[in-house]
Amino acid sequence: MKKSFSELINDKVPLLVDFSAEWCAPCRMMPPILKQVKQFFGDKIKIITIDVDKNPIVAGQYQIQAVTTLILFKEGRVLWRQAGVVPAHQLIELLKYYLQQ
Repeated sequence: MKKSFSELINDKVPLLVDFSAEWCAPCRMMPPILKQVKQFFGDKIKIITIDVDKNPIVAGQYQIQAVTTLILFKEGRVLWRQAGVVPAHQLIELLKYYLQQ
């Protein structure tokens, strides 16, 4: 059974959301980066991508004004947020810091 977005962000397992769009060139750089991040953290984190054009309500809720935007949620709270492509090594270091909180 698929979980709703609100169920995912309220989970104890941190959720990294990549807000992107099909027409966005920088967004196409994110899948291999997110794959490296997932390989590093394994089950300690969940990662999803949300297309802002197909999910305008969620994008509006979080005031997504630029794609790609990454937001890290844990138990319903936003722990970190950044617009733009983040290299894998930098993203891993950032997430390590926030996941220790």
